[in-house]
Amino acid sequence: MKEFVVDANVLISIMISGKSSYKPILTYFDFYTPDFVFEEIEKYKSTILEKTKLNTVELQRFTFFVFNQVSVIPRIVISEEAIEKALDLTINVDVKDVSYVALAIELDSVLLTRDKQLIKGLKKKGFRKIMTFEDFLRSI
Repeated sequence: MKEFVVDANVLISIMISGKSSYKPILTYFDFYTPDFVFEEIEKYKSTILEKTKLNTVELQRFTFFVFNQVSVIPRIVISEEAIEKALDLTINVDVKDVSYVALAIELDSVLLTRDKQLIKGLKKKGFRKIMTFEDFLRSI
């Protein structure tokens, strides 16, 4: 499997780190994320700027690289069926993650996240196409 859906916490941690070791991974695999990711990045903009060791220009260049490798998918192309399934799965877990789960369902791909509560909650409801980003990195 070469296609994965990534959520905002994965992308934000990659942006904060600025590690060049992510470049070949981002280039080799196909990563997708819903357009909702931009809302979350904007929400955590100050955290990103505080935590990164990159200067402003380096962060800008690295972020351009990251988003040149990740396909951002508009919600309009995610089927209502996938959204409804995702809503059922994320209710009482974390409904703000519905877009990520819906995209994973739509693409029939694994969702990569750093949110252990989301993984636990979704697996409890029978959703198996999810794994921690750390487990993904260890598996490659």
